[in-house]
Amino acid sequence: MDIGEAKALAHPRKRRRRVGRGLGSGRGKTSGRGHNGARSRSGWSSRNRVGGRMPLFRRLPKVGFSNAPFKTCYSIVNVGRLNAFAPGSRITPELLEQEGILKQVSPDGIKVLGAGQLDRPLTVCAHAFSQPARQKIEAAGGAVELMPGPRKPLRHKMTPRRPAQVTAEA
Repeated sequence: MDIGEAKALAHPRKRRRRVGRGLGSGRGKTSGRGHNGARSRSGWSSRNRVGGRMPLFRRLPKVGFSNAPFKTCYSIVNVGRLNAFAPGSRITPELLEQEGILKQVSPDGIKVLGAGQLDRPLTVCAHAFSQPARQKIEAAGGAVELMPGPRKPLRHKMTPRRPAQVTAEA
């Protein structure tokens, strides 16, 4: 066999393109991305981009109802975390925030959930309790106090306001 009869080995897979490896590689400097512009940056995606016209999802009318503005979102505390307090103490949202158990109390209030065990009697004040949490607090000899929640809106926000009726008195 001589050099004229030698053949290259067949590659089972196409070789990976290595970009940014010098000007002589053919894909150096700008790595095949051209010069400047959004396409040359990392993280650019062609999704939801349609050029100069208005995208379809902005042209279509928005229908349906979303409960997002009206949903209740509690700050959550598990019963097991309450063992950090001394027996017989009264636990309030301000005390939980002060001790670092909660970073910030949600505007909707605090809900106590039943994960973990409680081994001391405590008086817990919160806006909502789960059934297991209530049972565990009372089984440990403690008490549960429901705090009034935030004020509900005076009207349903999705219905338009009607002008006040003017009555003429004779």
